[in-house]
Amino acid sequence: MPILALDQVSKSFGALKVADQISFALEKGEALGVIGPNGAGKSTLFNLITGNIRVDAGTIRLDGNDMTRQPPMARCLAGIGRTFQIPQPFEKLTVFENLLVAGAFGSRKVEREVGDRCADILVETGLYSKANQLAGSLGLLQRKRLELARALATDPKILLLDEIAGGLTEGECQELVETIRDIHGRGVSIIWVEHVLHALNSVVSRLIVLHFGRVIGDGDPDTIMASKDVREIYLGIDV
Repeated sequence: MPILALDQVSKSFGALKVADQISFALEKGEALGVIGPNGAGKSTLFNLITGNIRVDAGTIRLDGNDMTRQPPMARCLAGIGRTFQIPQPFEKLTVFENLLVAGAFGSRKVEREVGDRCADILVETGLYSKANQLAGSLGLLQRKRLELARALATDPKILLLDEIAGGLTEGECQELVETIRDIHGRGVSIIWVEHVLHALNSVVSRLIVLHFGRVIGDGDPDTIMASKDVREIYLGIDV
């Protein structure tokens, strides 16, 4: 049984169809990449999976359980964690306090029960030296790492990464990729939306291509990137 399954998921805003009968499954422990041009519906897909946007039709199942009408908090507690394209820390809290809030509310535990786990995540994400620093004072790389750390603090079964490598230098990107590899290596399933293709392809084993809210490609990265349609639509190459 897949850990996550979408079946004919659709969503429209007026006449604009942002998700058009999207169907795919994510296997436990799999790392799946999602690509597509701007406006293809990638962030909308994440919002549908997390419940930030309600579907018009179709079903979303987590571990076989129907989550289609469940609110975002219920989905978080069930094991769906995400990062946002633009980091959204609690700027007036310290880095460690940000993790405590995520860990406590994402698991319905009290802070003292999640403290040790949050400290481990600070080490894992390279933020231990920043633990007592206000989140609002962090640079972009540290904000991206904090976004990842907060998602991990909810103890997710599935981690949704929304363009987490965007805006980073090549060296910073490589550091972040190594961290994501380690997270995936300990069994966390991942869906990663990303425009930095070399970073994405160094982690994922499968790619989905979205275009105007529809899945137009699903397969191994080499086959997908060699596709005539993908090269024309996503890369802008006239084949």
